[in-house]
Amino acid sequence: MTGPDDTIRALRTTLVAKERELNDLLDRLKVVEQERDEALSRAARQGSSSASISGSAPTGVVETDDRIVLQEVGIYTYQHPLENAEQFRERLAVVRDEIKAVIVGGDAIVASDMFSFNNSLAKGRKMTADLSKLMLRAYNAEADICVRTIRAGNLATAVSRLEKAAATIAKLGDMMQMHVADSYHRLRVEELELTADYMMKVQEEKLAQREERERLREERKVEQELAAQREKLDKERAHYQNVLESLAGRTDDEAQRIRDKLGELDQAIAQNDYRRANIRAGYVYVISNRGAFGPGVVKIGMTRRLEPMDRVRELGSASVPFPFDVHALYFSDDAVALEGALHAAFTARRLNHANLRREFFFAEPSQVRKVLAQKVGNLLEYTEEPEATQYFQSRGNWPTSVLSRPEK
Repeated sequence: MTGPDDTIRALRTTLVAKERELNDLLDRLKVVEQERDEALSRAARQGSSSASISGSAPTGVVETDDRIVLQEVGIYTYQHPLENAEQFRERLAVVRDEIKAVIVGGDAIVASDMFSFNNSLAKGRKMTADLSKLMLRAYNAEADICVRTIRAGNLATAVSRLEKAAATIAKLGDMMQMHVADSYHRLRVEELELTADYMMKVQEEKLAQREERERLREERKVEQELAAQREKLDKERAHYQNVLESLAGRTDDEAQRIRDKLGELDQAIAQNDYRRANIRAGYVYVISNRGAFGPGVVKIGMTRRLEPMDRVRELGSASVPFPFDVHALYFSDDAVALEGALHAAFTARRLNHANLRREFFFAEPSQVRKVLAQKVGNLLEYTEEPEATQYFQSRGNWPTSVLSRPEK
């Protein structure tokens, strides 16, 4: 059986190591995060993929590679169903107050009060109290490290690490029947859960705000385009109206041409007014980018732009190496509903199941055409085969090592 002196030395060694680790972590955390982000960015740009991980970790080993953990857990599941980040922040503050109260009340560590040292119960109790403080400091140091290093997708890793720390400390204090109180451990686990939930909710809200800003920018562009077109149509109609008035009473071909032109302009003005009034009207587009995403991947979206190709060209700007190929541009009085129906039909084939605003799907253009035709009837124009001109022109100049890889 381990003696009291050995237990004290072991606990002090553990405490010093954890406090040193915590202090070092605080100094290096920002640097490590920056290096990791830069490395991931470089890997993404180079199209590299992580090596596959086979087998399972040995018992007692905690996986700390965030990339592996995120792949294993899939979609994040909230542990506490609160509505927004502020509610998570408030709940987290309450839990941390409860943690402080338990520590102040002396209930964080459970230990026997009958341990004697040198045949003295009083000395034994004093030693138990001192060891309890050491044990709690060591446990809290590990808990603080878990809180500070937690990410939205590695909650299981953090909880496993904390449970392993609690089990190790309990083993060292077994002689005095000393261990971290279950109620205190549950509070620290809840703190981890709320921290992970809070970080994910903040991330979601920031993403939603960014998407909303993008939506508002798109709407402003549409409104500006429609207003500019209406002004142009009004000027053009006024011009032809003046010409017609100068031909007062004439019934020849020239006068009829002017009247026909005025009729066309009236129809264009009515269409413009309709587009401005009906925010659901627009174009549903089906596009692909073989060079960027490989074959068998399409993007299904909608735009209210007067010239929908402007939106397609924006999507194929500096963010991807090649322009998008257009398979369909279909105008609908309710483009929002049509887009939603297409998304629903291919929802199981999404590339990104974590962010449903990313509208890419594992599907062939011919498959989308079949579903689109079921929704709208006959399609006058639909291109199934992408041209991918720049992609095919560029492949001949690629390094041999790249060309030898199987196509995406």
